[in-house]
Amino acid sequence: MKVVTAARMKQLDQLTIESHGVPSLVLMERAALACVAVLRAEGFDLSAVVVVCGPGNNGGDGLAIARLLHLSGTGVAIVLVGDAGRRTEETAKQLRIAESYGLRERSLGSCARPTTIVDALLGIGGVRAPEGVFKEAIQYVNDSGAKVLAVDMPSGVAADTGEAVGVAVRADVTVTMAYAKVGLTVGAGRELAGKLVVADIGIYDEEA
Repeated sequence: MKVVTAARMKQLDQLTIESHGVPSLVLMERAALACVAVLRAEGFDLSAVVVVCGPGNNGGDGLAIARLLHLSGTGVAIVLVGDAGRRTEETAKQLRIAESYGLRERSLGSCARPTTIVDALLGIGGVRAPEGVFKEAIQYVNDSGAKVLAVDMPSGVAADTGEAVGVAVRADVTVTMAYAKVGLTVGAGRELAGKLVVADIGIYDEEA
C-alpha cells in the first residue's frame, strides 16, 4: 500500500487538475461516489444520515455525498460547520447544487438521532487542535452512537503524524482518496480511522 504525506497528496491533486485538465468537481464527484459505494458495501444503516461538512473541499465531498444519498431516496441532513465566507469555491458550488435538489442546511441540535454520520469536516487539512464549532461538531459525532464514515481522514487526526491534535473523530470506516495518508497508518490515527478503504478517484503518482 502506497502512503503519501498531505503535501504530496495536494501536489498530486493539483497536477491532475492543472496538467491533465480533470476538473476538481469531477474529482469530488468520484470521491462522493466511492464513499456512497462504501456506505452500502459496509452495511451502514442509512435510515437517518447526517453529513457534517466543513468549509474546505472535504466539506464539498460531503455535500456531494449527501446529494447522491438524497437522490437515491435516503433521508439525509446536512450540517455546515465554520464560517461561510471561508468556503472554497468548489464547496460553495456543491452547496448550491445540493440546495437545487431540495437539501437544506440543518443545525446539529435539530437533527434526529442519526444512524450514520459522514465526517467531512477537516480532511487532510486539519493540523491544529479543533476549537469552537469544530470541536463541538466532533464531540457530537463521537457522542451520537451512530456508525461513522470519515472522508479522507478522521477530523482531528494530523495527516502526517497520526496524532490526535485535541479531540478527534472515532471512525468505523475511513475512505481515503487515491493513496493512504501517513497519519492513517501510524499513531492514534491508525486506530481512529477504523477500517481503511483507499478509493481510486483518478489521481495517480506518475513518478512512482
